Amino acid sequence: MNNGKTSTGKNHQSNKDSKNSKNGKNGKIGKNGKPQVKVLGPVRDLEEHVPTDWWRRIFTSLYLKTDGDVVDDQKITRYEVDLFSSILKLQPDDKILDLCCGQGRHSLELARRGYKSVEGLDRSHYLIQRAKEQAKKEGLGVRFREGDARKLPYPPDSFDVVMILGNSFGYFETVHDDMRVLREVFRVLKPWGKLLIDVADGDYMREHFQPRSWEWIDKKHFVNRERSLSADGQRLISREIIMNTEKGAVADQFYAERLYNKENLNNILQQAGLSDIAIHGELSSDSQRKQDLGMMEKRIIVTAVVKKEWTPVRRKPKGELRTVVVITGDPTKPDRLKPGAVFDEDDIYTIDQMKDALREMEGYNFIYLSNHDTLIQDLIKLKPKIDYVFNLCDEGFGNDPRKELHIPALLEELQIPYTGSGPQALAHCYDKSLVRGMANEMGIPVPDAILIKPEDKTVDLTFSFPALVKPNFGDSSFGITQRCVVNSSEELLNAVSEIREKFGYNKPILVEEFLSGKDISVGIIGNAPESYTVLPITEEDYSCLPEGCPHICGYEAKWLPDSPYWNIKSIPAELPPETRNLIIKGCLVLFERLEIRDYCRFDWRFDARGNPKLLEVNPNPGWCWDGHLAKMSKFAGMSYAEMLEAIIKAAEQRLGLQPLNGKVEEQAPGKIEEPEEAKETQSVPTIN
Repeated sequence: MNNGKTSTGKNHQSNKDSKNSKNGKNGKIGKNGKPQVKVLGPVRDLEEHVPTDWWRRIFTSLYLKTDGDVVDDQKITRYEVDLFSSILKLQPDDKILDLCCGQGRHSLELARRGYKSVEGLDRSHYLIQRAKEQAKKEGLGVRFREGDARKLPYPPDSFDVVMILGNSFGYFETVHDDMRVLREVFRVLKPWGKLLIDVADGDYMREHFQPRSWEWIDKKHFVNRERSLSADGQRLISREIIMNTEKGAVADQFYAERLYNKENLNNILQQAGLSDIAIHGELSSDSQRKQDLGMMEKRIIVTAVVKKEWTPVRRKPKGELRTVVVITGDPTKPDRLKPGAVFDEDDIYTIDQMKDALREMEGYNFIYLSNHDTLIQDLIKLKPKIDYVFNLCDEGFGNDPRKELHIPALLEELQIPYTGSGPQALAHCYDKSLVRGMANEMGIPVPDAILIKPEDKTVDLTFSFPALVKPNFGDSSFGITQRCVVNSSEELLNAVSEIREKFGYNKPILVEEFLSGKDISVGIIGNAPESYTVLPITEEDYSCLPEGCPHICGYEAKWLPDSPYWNIKSIPAELPPETRNLIIKGCLVLFERLEIRDYCRFDWRFDARGNPKLLEVNPNPGWCWDGHLAKMSKFAGMSYAEMLEAIIKAAEQRLGLQPLNGKVEEQAPGKIEEPEEAKETQSVPTIN
C-alpha cells in the first residue's frame, strides 16, 4: 500500500478486511446493527497490544481517511512516480510489479503514462477492489490481485522491475518474514531485474517520532495517536483511536513497523542475494493538512539488482518442438576488442536480454553453448538432438576476431546447419580493402583510399585532407577513435602510431577520405533475391557532441560510457526516394555477390556534395538488444524478440525447414520497411 501516518504501506495480508471493517477491532454488532468499538483506555505498554497479524485488520476505508492526505494525493503520487521512474530508468515495455500496491495509486499513474505491463498485488481485499474499480473507470489495463508478499503468485523471471513503495516493507513481526518477501522478489525478477524500496528512515524515526498527536481528518472524524519504541528498539509501535463526532470511537487499533536504516537495509538485501545496492537520497512527503506525517516524514530510497541465471523453462510440447543450439562468445576468455579485454556485466546483461527474448518463441527449445574449450565435443554430442545452430558468436572462436569464420567452418565440417553467413563471406568482409575493391568493380561508389602496410616507411596521400585512419581488418570500431580523423600528415602519422601501439594492431591500415555528410546504416533480414526485408535506414545524430568533436561513431561511442560519443543516437534517415533506392540496390547486389545469408548491415556515408559511398559490410552484425540492427527493427515496429525471430525464420526458410505450425507463409520477393511514424510506399529496386 502507499503508507501514510498509519506507518503502513501496501503489504496487506488478509482478505478479511471487509469483515473487520464491519466489526471493528474487537467488534460486536449492537441491536441497532451498528458496530460497537471497545476502547481500551490508557495502556502502559503499547507493544503488548499489537496483534501479530495487525496488517489483516487495518487497511479499510478508514485507512484512506487517516492517511489520505499523503496516500490519496495525486500531486504527491505524480511526483513520486517521476522520481522512481527516473531512478529506475523505466522503459515502456518493462514488466512492472507494484508489490503491496494498496489502492494502486502508483500502478495507475504508471499506466496513465503509457507503461504497458503493470501489475499490482496487495493483501487488502478492500484496497484491491478500489484499485480495480478505478482502473475500470479510467480504462487502464493494470492487473490487480490479492496475495501474500511472502508467497507471490507469479512464475520465476516474470518482471523487469519490482517496487515496494510508500513505506510498505517491514510489517511482519520477524525479520525472517521480511527476508521471505525479498527472496520472493528475487525469484520473480528476471536476471538484471531491479528492485526499488521506499521505506521510512529508521534512524530518523527513532529520534523524531511524535509520542502523541491528534488531527482532524475530515469534518466528522479525528484521530488520536500514541507511539513508542519496542522493547528492543527495532520497531515503532503505534496506536490510533479514530473518533466520529456523531458515533464516537470507530476504531482503536495497534500496529508495529520495523525500523530499517541504510546499513541494515544493505545487509538484508545482500543476504537475499541482491547486488549493486544503492541508496538514492531521501524522500519527504508534504500534507495538505500540514499535520502529523508519521512514518512518511522521511524515507530512504534504495535500489538493488538481481544477478542470476534464467530459470529453465519446462514446456509441455504442443506438437513439434524444434531444438536449437545458440553459440555465443566465451565469457571466461579475454576479448581484446572490449575495454579491459574482458567480458563485463554489460556483456552478460546483453546475453541475458537475448535469452529473455528467445524465451518468448513458442515451439523452441534453446540450448546455449559458450565454453569454447569444449565447443567441438559439445556440438558432436548434441548433433543427433538438434535441428540447427543459431550462430551469435560475433567475437570469433576463442574470442579471437580473426577466427570469426572458424565457427561456421566448424559447423560445416560437422555438417550441422546454422544461421548466418558462411566462412567465405565472413573472410571477405573482414578485409575492408577487399570489399571496397569488389564494390568498386560493381559500380558501387566508395571513398578514395590508400592502404598502409606495416613495412611502409612513408605515406603518399592521393587525396586531400581530412582523412579517416582505421584498421583494415576488424569490426566493432576496433581502433577507430576521434583522433583517427586527421587534417595533416603529422596527425595521420600519430593516428597510425596510436592504432599500432595502443591497440596492438600490426596489420595493414586503411586511410580513406573523410566523408562529412550523413552517416547511415542499412539492415537486411532475409535472403536476396528470394525473400528479404530492408529495415528502415538509420542515421547517426551527432548533435549531442561538443563543438570540435569529429562526427564519427567509433570506439568511444560503443565502449566508453564517459565519452560524449556515448550519447550519439540513431534516428530514421530522411533520404530522397531515388537516393534511398540507389543505396538499397547497392546493398542487395553486394548481399548476393558476397554470398551473405539471413541478415546483414551495410554502413554508408555521404560526402559534402550529398553523394553516398559505401564504407563497410558486416555479414555478422551485432545482434544485441541495443545495437544498430535492433534500432532499425524498432523503427519498423518490431520488438527485439521479433527481430531475432525474423532472423531465425529467414534461416529456416533458406534451410528448407517447414514452419512449426505447418503453415507455409507467402513471402514477398522483397520488402522495404519504413519507420512506423512515416510509412510510405516504396518500390523494390531491381537488381541488374
